[in-house]
Amino acid sequence: MTTAGTENADRTLEVDADLWPGIAHVRTDARARVAGAVADRLFRRAASRLAVRVEYPDGTVVGSDETERILPRMIIHRPEEFARRLGTGGLIGFGESYMAGDWASPEPAAVLTPFAAQAATLIPRPLQWLRPLVTAKHPAAERNTPENTRSNISRHYDLSNELFELFLDRTMSYSSALFDELPARRADLAAAQHRKIDRLLDAARVGPGTRLLEIGTGWGELSLRAAARGARVRSVTLSREQQLLARRRVADAGLSDSVRVDLLDYRAVTGTYDAIVSVEMIEAVGFDYWPAYFRTLDRLLIPGGRVALQAITMPHDRMLASRNTYTWVHKYIFPGGLLPSAEAIDAVTRRETSLRVVDRFAMGAHYAETLRLWRERFGARGTEVTALGFDDVFRRMWEFYLAYSEAGFRSGYLDVQQLVFRKESGR
Repeated sequence: MTTAGTENADRTLEVDADLWPGIAHVRTDARARVAGAVADRLFRRAASRLAVRVEYPDGTVVGSDETERILPRMIIHRPEEFARRLGTGGLIGFGESYMAGDWASPEPAAVLTPFAAQAATLIPRPLQWLRPLVTAKHPAAERNTPENTRSNISRHYDLSNELFELFLDRTMSYSSALFDELPARRADLAAAQHRKIDRLLDAARVGPGTRLLEIGTGWGELSLRAAARGARVRSVTLSREQQLLARRRVADAGLSDSVRVDLLDYRAVTGTYDAIVSVEMIEAVGFDYWPAYFRTLDRLLIPGGRVALQAITMPHDRMLASRNTYTWVHKYIFPGGLLPSAEAIDAVTRRETSLRVVDRFAMGAHYAETLRLWRERFGARGTEVTALGFDDVFRRMWEFYLAYSEAGFRSGYLDVQQLVFRKESGR
């Protein structure tokens, strides 16, 4: 078994062609060769301007000429395969090349961070018209219709509760923590998750007797803490695995009379609630369904009630530019989703609802640290990942996902915000 992040990783990676056809085979046709040559030149040009060191098998080194610090190393093992995947698949190909072992790094998050920081300018502007030629279309089956959403959610969250237990802390919280100081220590993670949850519950004014709706159960920690305050909680999820574990945790805590966990689409929820909390669920809703999502919150909330929403956000111009782009994350991690911008959330809530923002708190640096801790823990438990039935390509896929996400927050390209809305009366 290969070791996560090592510089000599995966020169002999075994790929199951039936399970991973796009990873096992690299296109060799004339168009792929031409696209690869163009991509190789563009990549080297971009890398030469970034704070990275790209090393090739022939001894060539490309990267910034910085001498004051040691630069993160990106080791290209198979240059032709890497270039062809990049040329024919764009950023999807870039991620697939890591999964295949075409390149590796002792510190992948550090390598990806400068790329994320310059994401909008890596391709020269005169050549950006070529982007549609290598950009895949969103599959119709991944649009977040009521019929498709269950499948989209299941592909990620129903992988295995045991897999998530390997790298999450004891709270089983799969969203940004809120640390009391940065950089964070691993021992602080559970307390930081409670700090995040408590801030949301405080913002929504959850206390004794509150009728609370949670959209997106996770594995139940927020419901448990809300019920411990005396709230009556209804939580909805589309993940069968999450529902089973959340229900078991609620029963073990003796809170089954206070917490109800339903396998239900948010659009099908009925009733009236004093408060609603939703943690990093809007990212899975999809651009076309944001109006329905916020109208649902508005419909279910009493006048004067509050919504506490934790959302990963991206710059508005990048959201507009990429909202129709099918990405590596869509293909392998979160089908059907899109990260909103703060401006988009403001616009849709003002246009569609009586919800108005009364508080906003940004904490992107805390997500970078959360992801670092998850990534380190996942990397240290490769043998256990294998024992659960996941192969080395899956492991490298997950490594790339965690590093890619961390880089987004470290570069400032991504943020995460806690947004609090109050429902105005009279609408």
